[in-house]
Amino acid sequence: QDAFVAFHVDKVLVSKYLKSLQIGELAPDQPSIEPTKNKMLVKDFRELRAAVEKMGLLEPNQLFFFLLLAHILLLDIAAWLILLYFGTSLMPFIVSLVVLTISQVQAAWLQHDFGHLSVFRKTKWNHLLQKFVMCHLIGASAKWWTLLHSRHHAKPNCVQKDPDIDMHPFLFTLGKKLSVELGIKKKKYMPYNHQHKYFFITLPPLLFPTYFQCHTFYIAYTKRYWVDLAWMMTFYIKFFFIYGSLLEIKSLLAYYFIFRMLESSWFVWVSQMNHIPMDIYYDNNLDWVSTQLKATCNVEQSLFNDWFTGHLNFQIEHHLFPTMPRHNYWKVAPLVKSLCAKHGIEYQCKPLLMAFADIVHALKSSGQLWLDAYLHK
Repeated sequence: QDAFVAFHVDKVLVSKYLKSLQIGELAPDQPSIEPTKNKMLVKDFRELRAAVEKMGLLEPNQLFFFLLLAHILLLDIAAWLILLYFGTSLMPFIVSLVVLTISQVQAAWLQHDFGHLSVFRKTKWNHLLQKFVMCHLIGASAKWWTLLHSRHHAKPNCVQKDPDIDMHPFLFTLGKKLSVELGIKKKKYMPYNHQHKYFFITLPPLLFPTYFQCHTFYIAYTKRYWVDLAWMMTFYIKFFFIYGSLLEIKSLLAYYFIFRMLESSWFVWVSQMNHIPMDIYYDNNLDWVSTQLKATCNVEQSLFNDWFTGHLNFQIEHHLFPTMPRHNYWKVAPLVKSLCAKHGIEYQCKPLLMAFADIVHALKSSGQLWLDAYLHK
């Protein structure tokens, strides 16, 4: 199936684990595709996938990723050196915070590459470097991320299946259909008609320092990810040792909380610009391509946009080919556009600032739909 092919690099290795689950083969007279799936779209996508492999677009340029890691490590060291050499007055404090935030967010994009097995052809090397970046440099569990993010990719924007939209309905109401449904049922956990306003002071600044901070440790402990926990502790030991030697306890805690808030804001705006404005729905059991295209959109390419978003401005290509190295997204994009045009599927690509604004517009629209349904309009 397309999802299996999309997720796995070493398919022979994975097949060994799946053999114990095999219960039989389809009879020759049985259809190989369900009626809910677009047969011609599936056929054309599989031909595109074969062409992509033949073109070598799934092969990584490891120098590219080495340079990314090098600039992350240099920024990480620079953040500490700024305080060491220029003191802990307000200006060095702020500059150091900004530098560390950049390092952390770029590390988050890089661990995302390792997590998708797109840097090395050997799975174990991707996992090892992901632990170094995610656990040691960021202080979160790599396995925790993989657990949540794989589910997101399998069913993006699908309520009750995509963990990235679990904030519905407790914090926000998302999607047209779900918002109307919530209003008809008279459910109100928050004043959703104002969610486009309180979004600015909730999810972007607080996701990392509150929910993610606790959830990554909770999952790592309850699922006994002991190796991840050990790696994670090295981040906190390093951080509190090197920064604790320069800052008083109140300043140290403020420094930590502020850079987590800045990191969180950057991450949320980038990660949600491709999804919240798109269709959010119950699982309709669509084919792989339709499932991904309904839930994703792109942001225009530029050197800054590529760096700032970790190439997640190519969200459509990333979701269709999750193991593709990010430096090749721009090469496959014209082929994906052609596929969409052939089948009459909208291929959305917008400016960066418009993508950010669309998050707010989508929240305002769904909040109003909820209110109208709640008031029986």
